[in-house]
Amino acid sequence: MADAPLQIDIVTIFPRMLDGILGESILKRAQEAGLVQIRCVNLRDFATGAHLTTDDRPYGGGPGMVMKPEPVFKAVDALRRPESKVILMTPQGAPFKQATAMALSKEAHLIILCGHYEGVDERIREALADLEISIGDYVLTNGVISAAIVVDAVVRLLPGALGGEGAADDESFTTGLLEYPQYTRPPVYRGMAIPEILASGNHAEIAKWRRGQSIARTQARRPDLPLPPPPPEKKKKKR
Repeated sequence: MADAPLQIDIVTIFPRMLDGILGESILKRAQEAGLVQIRCVNLRDFATGAHLTTDDRPYGGGPGMVMKPEPVFKAVDALRRPESKVILMTPQGAPFKQATAMALSKEAHLIILCGHYEGVDERIREALADLEISIGDYVLTNGVISAAIVVDAVVRLLPGALGGEGAADDESFTTGLLEYPQYTRPPVYRGMAIPEILASGNHAEIAKWRRGQSIARTQARRPDLPLPPPPPEKKKKKR
């Protein structure tokens, strides 16, 4: 029996913002292949009152509006299962890393709560969130944009999502290094030629060159990243 697909529920007051993203490219194909089921849950479906209000003024005063706890709690109550992991998208969360995406790709059910306006009622963070994630030190219009980034990073790591096993193994941040330079045909374009080593057919030397390029590029562009240890040498087979 095949493994059940990853279920992702994105809770937001702007579900239509995700229509184009979820309906194209890898995310579309992964859903069609049954690797993942993604639902955009409208938080207003869990709100009450004539205007289906999901936000209110902050206690103690201050600018902006704050997401109310009642609709969010009701939404999570309706969606959560024993195996669910609830994620809150917030600027105060842990920085989103490739390792986080890999861990989340192994979960069975993700519920992603999208913050809006000045943030969410603190009781949502305290009582509901299993994990808080930030995608960077900047401010976006709302949490659904950052949620889309997390979903894309997670889904492409599902086995089969990229069309072949190991397709994501050598990408930037997966190995701890930035990816090496890539080239394709033609071999010479506007006087710029590809490195000769890539056309040599010597796969061992090509792999060595690529690793060297990855290390140099990482040191130059992201010196904050620790360099991973060199791969273990392959033992020569005895004849």
